[in-house]
Amino acid sequence: MPSHYANFTARRRRATTFAAVERPALPGSVVDAVLRFHDEEQDQGAGRTLLRLSKKRLRDAEVAAALGDQKTRAAGVAILWNERESEIIRVLEAA
Repeated sequence: MPSHYANFTARRRRATTFAAVERPALPGSVVDAVLRFHDEEQDQGAGRTLLRLSKKRLRDAEVAAALGDQKTRAAGVAILWNERESEIIRVLEAA
């Protein structure tokens, strides 16, 4: 009696590999600029607030100078802030 297992292993598909595209780590200067210059706050409840820079604020000369060439990347950054402890919970970056 022929083994069905032998046929199964012979027809295995090859694993497809994809080149991983990774972004470099978010510079601390971007996080600092969002904390210092944010103008959008969204209450998330439980003492947490989401902080962001608006498009208008990103055009401000002081903010643009602080961000330098990271200005476009900073547009997609949001910081989840703990109001009670005055600390960052998480830094989020849009893909």
